[in-house]
Amino acid sequence: MATKGGKGIYIAALALFLGGVGYLVASGVTKDSVYFLNVGEALTTDAKDLKQARLFGNVAAEGIEPVQPGPGVSFLLLDKDAPGKTLRVSYRGAVPDAFKPGAEVIVEGGLNRDSGVFQASTLITKCPSKYQKQNRG
Repeated sequence: MATKGGKGIYIAALALFLGGVGYLVASGVTKDSVYFLNVGEALTTDAKDLKQARLFGNVAAEGIEPVQPGPGVSFLLLDKDAPGKTLRVSYRGAVPDAFKPGAEVIVEGGLNRDSGVFQASTLITKCPSKYQKQNRG
């Protein structure tokens, strides 16, 4: 014989589940969200909206300079789809071994509104040879 108390447990469990899902959705959509953009999109975005963003592109062959003082690098980031669009990036920290002209990189940081330079706190390089399928002929 079913009791009325058994139904209450299911309602309470459903309420907790929906509350948890609601919390995850609300915490995932905050004002501190990080935008993931290519260079062209970043150039057309208002500087105040680029306080915290991730950009991806390729390292330009020209304009690579060490940052003084300490480890770091300043370089031009090229849009992968429109290589004529570039953005100066300044990064302070250990530079990955795979960093070189033409390398695909992801930088995270914010745009300095006064200088127009993207100040990166993170620099990640992608090593294409590790991800390409090798021909075993």
